[in-house]
Amino acid sequence: MAGKKVLIVYAHQSPGSFNAAAKDAAVEVLTSQGCTVEVSDLYALKFKATATAEDIVGEVKNADHFRYAEETKLAWEAGKLSADITEEQRKLKEADLIIFQFPMYWFTVPAIMKGWMDRVLTLGFAYSHEKRYSQGPFREKKAMLSFTTGSHESMFSANGVNGDMNVTLWPLQNGILHYCGFQVLAPQIFWAPSHIPIEARGTMLEGWRTRLQGLMGEEPLSFTPLDCFDGEKGFQLKPEVCEKHATKEFGLTVGTHLGKPLPPNNQMKAGV
Repeated sequence: MAGKKVLIVYAHQSPGSFNAAAKDAAVEVLTSQGCTVEVSDLYALKFKATATAEDIVGEVKNADHFRYAEETKLAWEAGKLSADITEEQRKLKEADLIIFQFPMYWFTVPAIMKGWMDRVLTLGFAYSHEKRYSQGPFREKKAMLSFTTGSHESMFSANGVNGDMNVTLWPLQNGILHYCGFQVLAPQIFWAPSHIPIEARGTMLEGWRTRLQGLMGEEPLSFTPLDCFDGEKGFQLKPEVCEKHATKEFGLTVGTHLGKPLPPNNQMKAGV
Protein backbone atom coordinates (compact mmCIF):
# COMPACT_ATOMS: atom_id res chain seq x y z
CA MET A 1 0.00 0.00 0.00
CA ALA A 2 2.88 2.36 0.71
CA GLY A 3 3.36 4.91 -2.04
CA LYS A 4 -0.05 4.29 -3.61
CA LYS A 5 -2.28 7.24 -4.47
CA VAL A 6 -5.98 7.15 -3.66
CA LEU A 7 -8.72 9.49 -4.83
CA ILE A 8 -11.99 9.56 -2.91
CA VAL A 9 -14.84 11.14 -4.84
CA TYR A 10 -17.24 12.04 -2.06
CA ALA A 11 -20.84 13.23 -2.26
CA HIS A 12 -22.69 14.09 0.91
CA GLN A 13 -23.92 17.43 2.19
CA SER A 14 -23.25 16.82 5.90
CA PRO A 15 -19.97 16.28 7.80
CA GLY A 16 -22.06 14.55 10.46
CA SER A 17 -23.32 11.83 8.12
CA PHE A 18 -22.46 8.15 8.04
CA ASN A 19 -20.99 8.72 4.58
CA ALA A 20 -18.66 11.32 6.06
CA ALA A 21 -17.61 8.85 8.73
CA ALA A 22 -16.93 6.20 6.06
CA LYS A 23 -14.90 8.71 4.04
CA ASP A 24 -12.94 9.80 7.11
CA ALA A 25 -12.21 6.17 8.02
CA ALA A 26 -10.84 5.55 4.53
CA VAL A 27 -8.61 8.62 4.72
CA GLU A 28 -7.30 7.63 8.15
CA VAL A 29 -6.64 3.95 7.45
CA LEU A 30 -5.17 4.39 3.99
CA THR A 31 -2.96 7.30 5.09
CA SER A 32 -1.67 5.25 8.04
CA GLN A 33 -0.60 2.59 5.54
CA GLY A 34 1.51 5.03 3.57
CA CYS A 35 -0.99 5.98 0.87
CA THR A 36 -1.42 9.52 -0.38
CA VAL A 37 -5.14 10.24 -0.19
CA GLU A 38 -6.90 13.08 -1.97
CA VAL A 39 -10.60 13.84 -1.49
CA SER A 40 -12.87 15.53 -4.01
CA ASP A 41 -15.70 16.77 -1.77
CA LEU A 42 -18.20 17.53 -4.52
CA TYR A 43 -20.68 19.55 -2.47
CA ALA A 44 -17.92 21.59 -0.84
CA LEU A 45 -16.48 22.23 -4.30
CA LYS A 46 -19.94 23.19 -5.57
CA PHE A 47 -19.12 20.91 -8.49
CA LYS A 48 -21.25 21.63 -11.56
CA ALA A 49 -23.41 18.62 -12.36
CA THR A 50 -24.59 19.56 -15.84
CA ALA A 51 -22.60 18.75 -18.98
CA THR A 52 -22.78 21.87 -21.16
CA ALA A 53 -20.78 23.92 -23.66
CA GLU A 54 -19.50 25.90 -20.66
CA ASP A 55 -17.14 22.98 -20.04
CA ILE A 56 -15.10 24.11 -23.03
CA VAL A 57 -12.88 27.20 -23.03
CA GLY A 58 -13.30 29.19 -26.21
CA GLU A 59 -15.22 28.37 -29.37
CA VAL A 60 -16.79 24.98 -30.03
CA LYS A 61 -16.56 23.27 -33.40
CA ASN A 62 -20.29 23.08 -34.08
CA ALA A 63 -22.46 25.41 -32.00
CA ASP A 64 -25.56 24.70 -34.09
CA HIS A 65 -25.46 20.98 -33.29
CA PHE A 66 -23.49 20.73 -30.07
CA ARG A 67 -22.43 17.16 -29.29
CA TYR A 68 -20.87 16.96 -25.85
CA ALA A 69 -18.70 13.85 -26.29
CA GLU A 70 -17.15 14.98 -29.57
CA GLU A 71 -16.63 18.59 -28.48
CA THR A 72 -15.03 17.68 -25.15
CA LYS A 73 -12.73 15.21 -26.90
CA LEU A 74 -11.45 18.02 -29.10
CA ALA A 75 -11.16 20.31 -26.07
CA TRP A 76 -9.27 17.66 -24.09
CA GLU A 77 -6.83 17.17 -26.95
CA ALA A 78 -6.34 20.94 -27.23
CA GLY A 79 -6.10 21.56 -23.47
CA LYS A 80 -9.30 23.63 -23.50
CA LEU A 81 -11.49 21.85 -20.97
CA SER A 82 -12.73 23.97 -18.04
CA ALA A 83 -10.46 24.20 -15.00
CA ASP A 84 -12.67 22.10 -12.71
CA ILE A 85 -12.69 19.18 -15.16
CA THR A 86 -8.95 19.46 -15.79
CA GLU A 87 -8.25 19.36 -12.06
CA GLU A 88 -10.36 16.24 -11.51
CA GLN A 89 -8.74 14.55 -14.50
CA ARG A 90 -5.34 15.29 -12.97
CA LYS A 91 -6.37 13.62 -9.71
CA LEU A 92 -7.77 10.64 -11.56
CA LYS A 93 -4.72 10.26 -13.76
CA GLU A 94 -2.41 10.18 -10.73
CA ALA A 95 -4.54 7.79 -8.64
CA ASP A 96 -4.00 4.05 -8.32
CA LEU A 97 -7.37 3.56 -6.63
CA ILE A 98 -10.60 5.60 -6.82
CA ILE A 99 -13.29 5.21 -4.17
CA PHE A 100 -16.73 6.69 -4.83
CA GLN A 101 -18.38 7.40 -1.46
CA PHE A 102 -22.07 8.34 -1.58
CA PRO A 103 -25.63 7.69 -0.40
CA MET A 104 -27.61 5.76 -3.01
CA TYR A 105 -30.26 8.05 -4.53
CA TRP A 106 -32.99 6.44 -6.62
CA PHE A 107 -30.94 3.26 -7.15
CA THR A 108 -27.92 5.18 -8.43
CA VAL A 109 -25.45 7.94 -7.50
CA PRO A 110 -26.51 11.47 -6.50
CA ALA A 111 -26.81 13.96 -9.38
CA ILE A 112 -23.64 15.80 -8.38
CA MET A 113 -21.62 12.57 -8.59
CA LYS A 114 -23.25 11.57 -11.88
CA GLY A 115 -22.23 15.02 -13.10
CA TRP A 116 -18.64 14.27 -12.09
CA MET A 117 -18.79 11.07 -14.14
CA ASP A 118 -20.45 12.78 -17.10
CA ARG A 119 -17.98 15.66 -17.18
CA VAL A 120 -14.67 14.16 -16.00
CA LEU A 121 -14.78 10.85 -17.90
CA THR A 122 -14.53 12.51 -21.29
CA LEU A 123 -14.19 10.79 -24.65
CA GLY A 124 -10.51 10.33 -25.42
CA PHE A 125 -9.40 10.70 -21.83
CA ALA A 126 -11.47 7.90 -20.24
CA TYR A 127 -12.59 5.80 -23.21
CA SER A 128 -12.76 5.54 -26.98
CA HIS A 129 -14.23 3.15 -29.52
CA GLU A 130 -10.90 1.30 -29.62
CA LYS A 131 -10.15 1.57 -25.90
CA ARG A 132 -12.97 0.49 -23.64
CA TYR A 133 -13.96 -2.28 -21.24
CA SER A 134 -11.02 -4.67 -20.66
CA GLN A 135 -8.92 -2.56 -23.06
CA GLY A 136 -9.86 0.77 -21.50
CA PRO A 137 -7.39 3.53 -20.60
CA PHE A 138 -7.66 2.89 -16.84
CA ARG A 139 -7.04 -0.88 -16.87
CA GLU A 140 -4.04 -0.43 -14.53
CA LYS A 141 -6.21 1.38 -11.96
CA LYS A 142 -8.72 0.09 -9.45
CA ALA A 143 -12.07 1.64 -8.57
CA MET A 144 -14.95 0.82 -6.25
CA LEU A 145 -18.30 2.02 -4.98
CA SER A 146 -18.82 2.57 -1.26
CA PHE A 147 -22.33 3.65 -0.40
CA THR A 148 -25.24 3.69 2.01
CA THR A 149 -28.75 2.52 1.22
CA GLY A 150 -32.10 3.64 2.57
CA SER A 151 -33.45 0.08 2.42
CA HIS A 152 -32.46 -3.05 4.29
CA GLU A 153 -30.44 -5.77 2.55
CA SER A 154 -33.45 -8.13 2.36
CA MET A 155 -35.28 -5.59 0.20
CA PHE A 156 -32.43 -5.66 -2.36
CA SER A 157 -32.44 -9.46 -2.69
CA ALA A 158 -33.53 -11.50 -5.72
CA ASN A 159 -36.95 -11.94 -4.10
CA GLY A 160 -37.05 -8.52 -2.46
CA VAL A 161 -39.25 -5.59 -3.38
CA ASN A 162 -36.31 -3.56 -4.76
CA GLY A 163 -34.93 -6.43 -6.83
CA ASP A 164 -31.45 -7.91 -6.95
CA MET A 165 -28.72 -5.44 -5.94
CA ASN A 166 -26.41 -7.16 -8.43
CA VAL A 167 -28.69 -5.96 -11.24
CA THR A 168 -28.88 -2.47 -9.76
CA LEU A 169 -25.08 -2.22 -9.72
CA TRP A 170 -24.50 -3.42 -13.30
CA PRO A 171 -24.97 -0.02 -15.03
CA LEU A 172 -22.59 1.71 -12.60
CA GLN A 173 -19.92 -0.96 -12.31
CA ASN A 174 -19.96 -2.30 -15.87
CA GLY A 175 -21.37 0.64 -17.80
CA ILE A 176 -19.15 3.31 -16.22
CA LEU A 177 -16.21 1.89 -14.26
CA HIS A 178 -15.40 -1.23 -16.27
CA TYR A 179 -16.25 0.61 -19.50
CA CYS A 180 -13.33 2.94 -18.80
CA GLY A 181 -11.12 -0.07 -18.08
CA PHE A 182 -11.02 0.06 -14.28
CA GLN A 183 -10.45 -3.11 -12.31
CA VAL A 184 -13.62 -2.94 -10.22
CA LEU A 185 -13.36 -4.01 -6.60
CA ALA A 186 -16.41 -5.43 -4.85
CA PRO A 187 -18.64 -2.65 -3.53
CA GLN A 188 -18.75 -1.68 0.12
CA ILE A 189 -22.44 -1.53 0.94
CA PHE A 190 -23.67 -0.06 4.21
CA TRP A 191 -27.21 -1.34 4.45
CA ALA A 192 -29.72 1.18 5.86
CA PRO A 193 -27.48 2.79 8.51
CA SER A 194 -30.20 5.31 9.38
CA HIS A 195 -32.52 2.46 10.41
CA ILE A 196 -30.22 0.52 12.75
CA PRO A 197 -28.87 1.14 16.29
CA ILE A 198 -25.75 3.25 16.75
CA GLU A 199 -23.81 0.20 17.93
CA ALA A 200 -24.56 -1.57 14.64
CA ARG A 201 -23.35 1.48 12.72
CA GLY A 202 -20.11 1.32 14.68
CA THR A 203 -19.73 -2.35 13.75
CA MET A 204 -20.26 -1.45 10.08
CA LEU A 205 -17.49 1.14 10.22
CA GLU A 206 -15.12 -1.27 11.93
CA GLY A 207 -15.74 -3.80 9.19
CA TRP A 208 -14.88 -1.12 6.63
CA ARG A 209 -11.70 -0.22 8.50
CA THR A 210 -10.65 -3.86 8.50
CA ARG A 211 -11.33 -4.22 4.79
CA LEU A 212 -9.39 -1.06 3.98
CA GLN A 213 -6.21 -2.56 5.38
CA GLY A 214 -6.02 -5.07 2.53
CA LEU A 215 -8.02 -3.24 -0.11
CA MET A 216 -5.30 -2.79 -2.73
CA GLY A 217 -4.57 -6.51 -2.74
CA GLU A 218 -8.16 -7.62 -3.33
CA GLU A 219 -9.18 -9.57 -6.40
CA PRO A 220 -11.43 -7.50 -8.68
CA LEU A 221 -14.88 -8.48 -9.88
CA SER A 222 -15.09 -10.61 -13.01
CA PHE A 223 -16.19 -9.12 -16.34
CA THR A 224 -16.17 -10.83 -19.73
CA PRO A 225 -13.13 -9.60 -21.72
CA LEU A 226 -13.80 -7.52 -24.83
CA ASP A 227 -12.08 -10.05 -27.08
CA CYS A 228 -14.83 -12.57 -26.26
CA PHE A 229 -17.18 -10.47 -28.40
CA ASP A 230 -17.23 -10.26 -32.20
CA GLY A 231 -16.90 -6.61 -33.20
CA GLU A 232 -17.86 -7.37 -36.79
CA LYS A 233 -21.15 -8.95 -35.68
CA GLY A 234 -22.51 -6.30 -33.37
CA PHE A 235 -20.27 -7.23 -30.43
CA GLN A 236 -22.13 -10.48 -29.78
CA LEU A 237 -20.46 -13.26 -27.81
CA LYS A 238 -18.32 -15.40 -30.08
CA PRO A 239 -19.73 -18.90 -30.76
CA GLU A 240 -16.77 -20.59 -29.10
CA VAL A 241 -17.43 -18.64 -25.89
CA CYS A 242 -21.09 -19.66 -25.94
CA GLU A 243 -20.10 -23.29 -26.50
CA LYS A 244 -17.59 -23.21 -23.65
CA HIS A 245 -20.27 -22.06 -21.21
CA ALA A 246 -23.15 -24.11 -22.61
CA THR A 247 -23.04 -26.61 -19.76
CA LYS A 248 -22.57 -24.06 -16.98
CA GLU A 249 -25.43 -23.48 -14.53
CA PHE A 250 -25.27 -19.69 -14.61
CA GLY A 251 -24.59 -17.03 -17.20
CA LEU A 252 -21.29 -15.17 -17.48
CA THR A 253 -22.37 -11.99 -15.71
CA VAL A 254 -25.50 -10.15 -14.66
CA GLY A 255 -25.53 -8.33 -17.99
CA THR A 256 -24.35 -11.13 -20.32
CA HIS A 257 -26.09 -14.27 -19.21
CA LEU A 258 -26.70 -16.54 -22.25
CA GLY A 259 -30.35 -17.00 -21.32
CA LYS A 260 -29.27 -18.72 -18.10
CA PRO A 261 -30.01 -17.74 -14.49
CA LEU A 262 -28.09 -14.68 -13.33
CA PRO A 263 -24.88 -15.59 -11.50
CA PRO A 264 -25.47 -14.88 -7.80
CA ASN A 265 -23.42 -12.03 -6.30
CA ASN A 266 -21.60 -11.45 -9.59
CA GLN A 267 -21.54 -7.70 -8.93
CA MET A 268 -21.04 -7.89 -5.18
CA LYS A 269 -18.26 -10.43 -4.52
CA ALA A 270 -15.06 -11.29 -6.35
CA GLY A 271 -14.37 -14.84 -7.45
CA VAL A 272 -17.96 -16.09 -7.59
